[in-house]
Amino acid sequence: MNKKSIVILGGGTAGWITANLMATHWADKGFDITLVESPDIGIIGVGEGSTPPLKGFMDTIGVQESEWMPECKATYKVGITFKDWATKPSFTQYVHPFLCQPDQFTAPAFFHNCHLRRNGVALEGHPDHFFLATELIKQKLAPITPPNFPFEINYGYHFDAGLLGNFLAKVAARKGVKYVQATVVEVVLNEQGNISVLKTAEGQSISADLYVDASGFRSQLLQQALKVPFISAAESLFNDSAVVFATEQSEQIEVQTISTALKYGWAWKIPLTHRNGNGYVYSSRFVDADKAETEFRAHLGLLDSDVAARHLKFKVGRATLHWAKNCLAVGLSQGFIEPLEATALDMVQETVVRFIETYNKGQFTDQYRDEFNARINSRFDAIRDYIVCHYRVTSRTDTDYWIENGRNEKISFSLRSILSSWVAGKNITDELERQKLDAYFPNVSWSCLLAGKGVYPNPDQLRSGNELANQYKIENIERYLKGCALNFKPHVQQLNELKR
Repeated sequence: MNKKSIVILGGGTAGWITANLMATHWADKGFDITLVESPDIGIIGVGEGSTPPLKGFMDTIGVQESEWMPECKATYKVGITFKDWATKPSFTQYVHPFLCQPDQFTAPAFFHNCHLRRNGVALEGHPDHFFLATELIKQKLAPITPPNFPFEINYGYHFDAGLLGNFLAKVAARKGVKYVQATVVEVVLNEQGNISVLKTAEGQSISADLYVDASGFRSQLLQQALKVPFISAAESLFNDSAVVFATEQSEQIEVQTISTALKYGWAWKIPLTHRNGNGYVYSSRFVDADKAETEFRAHLGLLDSDVAARHLKFKVGRATLHWAKNCLAVGLSQGFIEPLEATALDMVQETVVRFIETYNKGQFTDQYRDEFNARINSRFDAIRDYIVCHYRVTSRTDTDYWIENGRNEKISFSLRSILSSWVAGKNITDELERQKLDAYFPNVSWSCLLAGKGVYPNPDQLRSGNELANQYKIENIERYLKGCALNFKPHVQQLNELKR
């Protein structure tokens, strides 16, 4: 087999994740991997969150937490708290937990109670009573277990995206990835429509067998040069703007992302070791940038502060193809389903790992390109539906933004079927399996979303349950979770030990 040359256009987290994964998985192939990055394009470093697969990525490329977390100001994350997304009594706040092994003993109780409450039985159906992550969040405990507690705990991270990109660049260099700082000003195609060369403002001509587009929303290779169409999701996801700035960190660092619904969108709070990253994601169709910034400052108690805010624009949706001709797109260049639930990096990892598998299977040809594109499109669409559901089932009616979200009929048939199954009191696992969606967001994630927002019959429609219905005692579950939590250290203590 001829050695392949690969050029990645764009640094940032997506580009460097790609470089590291390819260099690791193809270490024995002797591929020539080069990352080209413009010095004029910065990274949006407002604090970023991940899902648990980022730990798997770090393990794959051989990086320890003690090596990268202190350098990237990173903290642990065991879930996301959603505040004020619903107005129903007792359901104005809930945690979407990252599931872990101890939850295997309590999740059956959650599903049991959920199912019966949807069918009119008065049982406790709020997810916060059933999962270890919620207890760790309450007590601000890090998700690292001692040897005497031999259970697997899933967790993600919060980190400074700019610092993580810099760190991953150093790791990639150790793996033999070359680095070129240049601005690509022209993409030349050959007669077959493949990319043949990238021309830079510095006068270089850079060519490769395979190109990776990590150029962000510009999508300089996939969408601009190769003219791959973009499918907008704006009809079902209204948000297209954000205002961001940092605030001081407290002594007790949270082990969660907090997502708080505001008048025209939602605000994130992401804790790093040295500061909090904050952003307000909103729809410019319902509020202008100045009013959004004023509302956000009021939310954070910063109306009189001179801290500078940055305003960002983004588009939601995906490209029709993620691998076109001799180009693979990763990150924002392939699509974006807004920041809610922190799915962006997971999508980068999934795209690159599946591409490596598919490229290997096809003996480094495009034999299975259609199969790959179908798989990535399915994952994008499944994530989109899960995110859309947060808005569609809202009970807020205080602004036109929330009213239109709550009555929006521009939702997929897939999501409509899941909601119909839930409201009808059926086992939604059957529906998720029928649609082959359980691999993306499993039953427990969907159930926490819908139960956490109080999508249940009204209290006056509920009846008392018999002994069979009341087989799980909430006090026993809470005692078990508190007992499990005794094995975990305070978050700040764990972070300090990482530095040492």
